Amino acid sequence: MEDIENIELKYLSLDDYQELKEAMIASYTTMPDAYWKESQIKKLIDMFPEGQVVIKVNNQIAGCALCIIVDYDKFEDNHTYKDITGNYTFGTHTPKGDVIYGIDVFIKPEFRGLRLGRRLYDYRKELCERLNLKG
Repeated sequence: MEDIENIELKYLSLDDYQELKEAMIASYTTMPDAYWKESQIKKLIDMFPEGQVVIKVNNQIAGCALCIIVDYDKFEDNHTYKDITGNYTFGTHTPKGDVIYGIDVFIKPEFRGLRLGRRLYDYRKELCERLNLKG
């Protein structure tokens, strides 16, 4: 890895999609086709832009965190991931919900050990506080 000159946390943009897809594939090597489709990322960005963030190192995507807001009372404590994401459609997202639900977070292998994942989780905690949500 080259020297780190710049680390920034940014809202995910649809323009980032191809690089994001490559980062997901690199991060989930044991899971074939383990990446979100462009239409799914677009939906997340459109409905909850501040919930979708990337961390960039030297302008390269090093990791990502995606989340939705849900009304937790509509789900049982032993819900499935498929249930809470609305069969991966994110139709369960509601701005009037009470909980931020993290649907994905990853750091590319070459950037692991730099505490970048912690930065993503810290951002999520701050977002929860700012929106007065549980996490």
